[in-house]
Amino acid sequence: MKYRLVAIDLDDTLLNSNFEIGPCARRALALAQERGVMVTLATGRMYRSAQPIARELKLTAPLITYQGALVKDAAGREYTHYPVPLTLAREVIRYLQVRGHHINVYINDNLYLQHLNDVGTRYASVSRVPAHVVDDLVEVLALGPPTKVLAIAAPEEVDRLEQELAPAYAGKLHVTKSKPYFLEFSHPLATKGRALALVARQLGVPREAVLAIGDSYNDLDMLAFAGLGAAVGNACPEARAAAGYVAAAGEDAGVAEIIERFVLGETG
Repeated sequence: MKYRLVAIDLDDTLLNSNFEIGPCARRALALAQERGVMVTLATGRMYRSAQPIARELKLTAPLITYQGALVKDAAGREYTHYPVPLTLAREVIRYLQVRGHHINVYINDNLYLQHLNDVGTRYASVSRVPAHVVDDLVEVLALGPPTKVLAIAAPEEVDRLEQELAPAYAGKLHVTKSKPYFLEFSHPLATKGRALALVARQLGVPREAVLAIGDSYNDLDMLAFAGLGAAVGNACPEARAAAGYVAAAGEDAGVAEIIERFVLGETG
């Protein structure tokens, strides 16, 4: 079998617009695993948000969470963790605070917010995690370095922030969009591509036997690393351009199409 490890993004890829996994994707994943193919998730979500999905799908491979900052399997075994250095975390949080942007800070797999507004409430609901409201997000760093810092803003503001801050922190932080309105700050080694390379080595799978499926900007280096990088039909233009194959279908139906074609050999 050509592909022995499949890495799949969650939001807008495996999960549809209702944040559910459709029956076709479930069937394809179950059949792939029955044939000995290992499946992992590669997501910007928190580990505690991804873990229930992994358990539901009976995944045993290490999970790539927080854009690759934390690699940990569904049973709780940790393989690597690259938190944001405290000095840089303070700088970024203060910069975003002054400009009034909504900020999420993640420490020890807990979500911290300064205001439980509509944005924060929806984020916690979609992720199915509790939100901890604190007086000051800089002060909460006393608990330890954050795994990730996330700014949520209008797409045009996120683009402006990325253009300004990505060059400013080049080599110091990984700054990427996961959605048009999400700008993420993580350790420079915390990328899906690097994490996928680690998981493949851990499982003894060569690069050419890895299939990665994604839809967004933060999936680009993962798509580039894999033997085949595939994008679902609703992927952003950058992901479509980086992919070796683009599904006709979007979201979970696109995942099913890709696995059926390249893993199960059921189409074309």
